Amino acid sequence: MSEQSGSSQGRQERTELPIERGYPIERVNEIAAKEGRAKMHYRPIYTMHKWWARRLGCVFRAISLYTLLDDPEKVSVFEPGHEGSTLASYSDDADGESDIDVASLLERVDMTDPESLWDLYPKDVRVEDKKVLDPFMGGGTSLVEASRFGAEVVGNDLNPVAWFVTKKELEAGQTDVEELEEAFERVKEDVADEITQYYKTPCPNGDHDADVMYNFWVRELDCVSCGHTVPLFKDYRVGKGRYGDNKGTYSVFCPSCESVVNVEDWQSESACSECGNSFEPSDGNVGRGNYHCTDCGQKYSVTDAVAEQDGYDLRLYALEYYCGTCDEQGKERAAVKGYKRAEKVDRDLAQEAQTEWEEADELKQFVPQSEIARGAITESSSISGNDLFQHGLEAWTDAYSPRQLLCLSKLLRSISEVENENVREYLLLAFSDMLRTNNMLIGYQQSANKINDIFQTNSFDVPQEATEANVWGTEYGMGTFQSIWDMVISGVEYASAPTERWVDDGEKKETPEFDKPIGENFTLSQGDMRKLDYEDEFDAVISDPPYYDNIIYSEVSDFFYVWLRLILKDEYEWFEPDYTPRTESIVSNPSEGKDVEDFEMELREGFEVVHESLVDDGVLTFTYHHSDSESWGELLESLCDVGFEVTATYPITADLHKFISGEAVSFDIVVVARPIDDTEPASWNSLRRDIYRTARQTRQQLEENRDLSRGDIGVMEMGACFREYSKHHGKVQRDGEIMSAKEVVQEIYGIIQEASDIGVEDVFIDLLDTSNPSFDDVNKLCRGTNASPDDLKVTCLYNQDDGFELGTWDNEKRRAYIQERVNGDGGEHLSNLDKLQFLRYRYEKGQAVQNYVEKWDVDDDLRELAGRLADVTGDDTYTRVLGDRDITSYGE
Repeated sequence: MSEQSGSSQGRQERTELPIERGYPIERVNEIAAKEGRAKMHYRPIYTMHKWWARRLGCVFRAISLYTLLDDPEKVSVFEPGHEGSTLASYSDDADGESDIDVASLLERVDMTDPESLWDLYPKDVRVEDKKVLDPFMGGGTSLVEASRFGAEVVGNDLNPVAWFVTKKELEAGQTDVEELEEAFERVKEDVADEITQYYKTPCPNGDHDADVMYNFWVRELDCVSCGHTVPLFKDYRVGKGRYGDNKGTYSVFCPSCESVVNVEDWQSESACSECGNSFEPSDGNVGRGNYHCTDCGQKYSVTDAVAEQDGYDLRLYALEYYCGTCDEQGKERAAVKGYKRAEKVDRDLAQEAQTEWEEADELKQFVPQSEIARGAITESSSISGNDLFQHGLEAWTDAYSPRQLLCLSKLLRSISEVENENVREYLLLAFSDMLRTNNMLIGYQQSANKINDIFQTNSFDVPQEATEANVWGTEYGMGTFQSIWDMVISGVEYASAPTERWVDDGEKKETPEFDKPIGENFTLSQGDMRKLDYEDEFDAVISDPPYYDNIIYSEVSDFFYVWLRLILKDEYEWFEPDYTPRTESIVSNPSEGKDVEDFEMELREGFEVVHESLVDDGVLTFTYHHSDSESWGELLESLCDVGFEVTATYPITADLHKFISGEAVSFDIVVVARPIDDTEPASWNSLRRDIYRTARQTRQQLEENRDLSRGDIGVMEMGACFREYSKHHGKVQRDGEIMSAKEVVQEIYGIIQEASDIGVEDVFIDLLDTSNPSFDDVNKLCRGTNASPDDLKVTCLYNQDDGFELGTWDNEKRRAYIQERVNGDGGEHLSNLDKLQFLRYRYEKGQAVQNYVEKWDVDDDLRELAGRLADVTGDDTYTRVLGDRDITSYGE
């Protein structure tokens, strides 16, 4: 554990952290693949409320484990489920010692085998005297996971919604579940019946009512040509049959008699069983932004018609129901739960709710009065492609039906009357998250029989067929207040006694409950992180900072914020404004006039604050995601400009749907950086060869010892190369000019991906640096370069006549080859390596070299190669024959 990093002159010595030496990519990815599909079962605390691009908990737990553990004397390991005893307390060993030697585990972590520390992943590990900051905390994953290790955690975010969500996550471990359940029951008694009375429908199987799970509405327009009312059906599917004889069929809406009937194939012509009308359920009357009038044949832009007619009309056409009475009577599932046409009584009930809402002035204070702010997500743009205003939406209340506004306002009023602030806020958390599935901007997935989430695409879509859910909820149904509340309770229970799921030899395992709850020591703030005033305070900053074309959280989070502020504005000053902060967000946002240059500048300012907040030997560990080398150059330059050196990078598995398009990013990595006092000058030619060698050695070690994809290895190569560059940032000279980090990253990409400028001389130097080289090494080192084994063979840089021999300056065949070139064309066909080996041989024989040096015009490349040969062989004659006593001073 005494290994030190930062050995360059002027740089402090510090203990190298496990995460700088290795990271268990394969192990984390095993869990991530499962956790990403089942967050509710792995870490229910993160399902209490939506936050965008949230990192998986296993990623940040592993990051914390490998970042925070550095001193074995300050690490305690407890076995979950053993009442707080350390491992040594109940060991089977006679001396009571634990089999787990933390010091040994820490010492054994390296790039080729980082898994020794993984033994602690499912243990209740506590560290002493660690203080962690996340200035971009978002949904709080980094803070929650670090707090589980006993660290004091401090978080900040500009967005008030992020602040509120993280606050409730970290308070959950100290919250009484019984108090929450009692409050929920009081709210249920207060308003549940008032709400559910508006979600009833006559059961098709008897003289009683069933519960409505979902009301299906279609938007309508009048044809601009003939005035005929056109319902904007993309197709006529309602839902997929699930039970008995209906299984595998589809319930479809008949456009002639408006019945809901079953068909075998919704994509083929079918006959309505009620009226006999033949139609193709797949053939709706809207597509590619235009409607098609079935009366006159007119095709016209939907949004143009909306503008001309001042909005849509909405018509209720079908419902999905669940009948508890039929269920109790033991009827078949197809009768208990299914689809039906909307009848007059159903439309009357919706009208009754609308009338009550219009007359309920006392409830208006419990719905947002805010207009929808114009921005890159709400207006049509390259980021979103959607425009709420073109669809007639102006205020946030336009996103809801009158019945929804009535029920939501009654529910929020009841929540506001709960006296206990903490309990009230958890009810509010559930209310806010429920809004995702209780609005009129969502549709229904007929093939999966479930409602959509408004942020399925991280933007605001306006579906032509809208689905209105049951606000309170019934026995079945997704995203109701009742079901979201159950998720909040699960999150709070988990926070008080978390468990850990992991994979061992392909088998999923789960620990007993940990004794340590989440969030025992935390502080949160809201605001621009560039105004944080910390100095030498934190051992680690663990974060997921913004990337330049990130989701614009300020705009999408307004959807929640405008409701939350109704209750929170009197409690917290950052909920007083009408909207979330935008101008201060570190993100490229065209609606705010902020481009990529603004993002670069602001991110650099953010890293400067992070640097100031860290203790001298602190560490910045963060996740980052982007797709092109220019973006990585911007990141590297921002880090290095403020005094960091990158010490490692690792690929990770993450949420695959971060962008509006739903496409995965190309690179998703962990970056590790440490403060650096100063950098050292270097020529690009010298650094390039260091980078090439570093990349080659990293790849070779990983290919031999790890089961990683080529892309994963490439990311780790990139990190190793970044580390080499970081030591010289701002002082790398090429052709008399200082290279920027962006330029260097472009070169690094070339070296890693193509090695287009790596040739025979580079491969030969690597062979010189290889212990007992062989022909196999020639083959390996030539891969991905411009050199081939034949190139080295014809220049006599190796031969196999009497076993494998390198063509060093004193090798007979190599000398003969060079002498022939020298005697032939006056040196025009001599490589720099030929020249240096020739000079080295003459010097050894006491023959003159100066006349050749003057004739060959010594340049940067020749001097740089001489330095590399001197370094790798320990023979400084290569530099002295050129007249330089100190090759390292050249170019400074």
